[in-house]
Amino acid sequence: MKKKIMPVLTVLILIFIILVIIIASKKLKQYMPSNEEEDLTTYFGLTADDEIAIELNRSIIEEKAFQRDGEIYLDYHYVHDNLNDRFYWDANENMMLYTTADHVVKVSAESKDFYIGKKKNSRNYQIVLVDVDKTYLALDFVEEYTNLTYQFFEDPSRVLIQTEWGDITNVAVKKQTQLRVKGGIKSKILRELKKGDTLIKMEPMQEWTKVSTEDGLIGYVQNKRLGEETQKTESHAFEEEEFTHQVRDFAINMAWHQVTVQDANYAIADVLSRTKGLNVISPTWFYLNDNDGNIGSLASADYVKYCHDHNVEVWGLVSNLVNLEVDTTEVLTHTSKRENFANQIMAAAIQYDLDGINIDLEGLEGAVGEGFIQFIRELSLKCDGNGIVLSVDNYVSSEYTKFYDREEQAVFADYLIVMAYDEHYAGSEQAGSVASLGFVQKAADDILAENVPAEQVVLGMPFFTRVWAETPKDGDGDDVESASEEYVPYELSSEAVGMDEAQNRMTVNGAEKTWMEDCGQYYTEYTNNNVTYKIWIEDVKSIEEKLKVMDSHKFAGASFWKLSLENTSVWDTIIKYIH
Repeated sequence: MKKKIMPVLTVLILIFIILVIIIASKKLKQYMPSNEEEDLTTYFGLTADDEIAIELNRSIIEEKAFQRDGEIYLDYHYVHDNLNDRFYWDANENMMLYTTADHVVKVSAESKDFYIGKKKNSRNYQIVLVDVDKTYLALDFVEEYTNLTYQFFEDPSRVLIQTEWGDITNVAVKKQTQLRVKGGIKSKILRELKKGDTLIKMEPMQEWTKVSTEDGLIGYVQNKRLGEETQKTESHAFEEEEFTHQVRDFAINMAWHQVTVQDANYAIADVLSRTKGLNVISPTWFYLNDNDGNIGSLASADYVKYCHDHNVEVWGLVSNLVNLEVDTTEVLTHTSKRENFANQIMAAAIQYDLDGINIDLEGLEGAVGEGFIQFIRELSLKCDGNGIVLSVDNYVSSEYTKFYDREEQAVFADYLIVMAYDEHYAGSEQAGSVASLGFVQKAADDILAENVPAEQVVLGMPFFTRVWAETPKDGDGDDVESASEEYVPYELSSEAVGMDEAQNRMTVNGAEKTWMEDCGQYYTEYTNNNVTYKIWIEDVKSIEEKLKVMDSHKFAGASFWKLSLENTSVWDTIIKYIH
């Protein structure tokens, strides 16, 4: 019996031993570091032979570069959005532009030549490549105009671009170890590290630290394998351009003068006589008149001379609001047409001895934003070369007007005028103030938040108000529509009137006004022939509240829309704040 049991026990013991060994082996393996190496091509996300990985400021990005004839090329949109947004690509005329403080640099596609102003220059590589619907820019050319450095490494191909500078911490490897993809011994190995190797410390954790090698491998090393730390300051000797501005040494007291026919210019003496302290007038003389960038004009040399004789500068306004058949986008997105537009403006400015130009291009869509900014850049150089002030009218800041890029405007233009009115306008769904105090304060705060210097900001204010009319609808309450919660029982319309006319209507209708602290305005309403009229009044007191905003923000001055709509007494208040 014993002889029969012994073999069975032996087998069971062997099975038990084997199980123990298997379990122990699994446990041991669980705590043993992995020796599996990461494929660096996969690590850098390369999927094609001609791709080059991009690492920007020690962060691997999805975008890829490529190499041709030894030159590295990056997608234009990546360059514009991440490295230098002053590069401008004209897809209509296949031309790359870059605007410096003094010149416009031009490069035609597939060319080794480029022009700085009229001077021809060359490089030993094609600067701009175009492939179907994509445009690429040589990294060496980008580097000439951008505060960046780069290094190129092979096996696999990668380019390390740096645009950020400052203090970094270097850490030495104190014992042979591995750089791993993630923080854990089971993570794949990026590189074997030797004692004394230097790494860049990025992000310390409890047991591991995120580091970078000098050739761009970013991974994790156990803290116990790291030794002495040293501090280093990274810098780059790049000379940033200095942009200057033609800002006046006096506060700007400006108003727009709406001129719609040539004969209106003869009224300048009467218009100026009703003002006090006005030192800049902007007549609405010039307008974009066709899709080739030509302008229409209502300008008058006698008008300018009269203003100059009375110590008033003339900043001629240029708009896109007269000939509504013109496609502003067409002009601004074609370099030749945009240049013609700017040249026409400058020719008129010189011809009529203007002191400044006031650009008022309204109703633009996001797609033309880059073209608009490039127009401001190019026009600013022409203005600067001729001693002419460039001011640009701007809507109040909002999500859907970001493309006007007020920060970049301020680099090139001399003044930005914030049109802090039309809070409620002709097409508004409900009645309200044209420019309540809160609206104006927010407009002032927001433009400073967009990094526009206060000394370049002119605060636009209204001399007009809106008389809102709520006319009851016919058959109100008799149909299904009237039963809806969203139903509005009246038709809303409005009319823009001047200060005196608003006061006259209030007086004629026996209306009383109430000061509204939150709006910084008087409010009145009255009923006439079953129509309810509502007015948020612009007058001397409301303008003073807005002038206080201008003053507290230390802006360059104010501008008013428009002359002839003001009560003459308002000028006594204006010169208290602008003198």
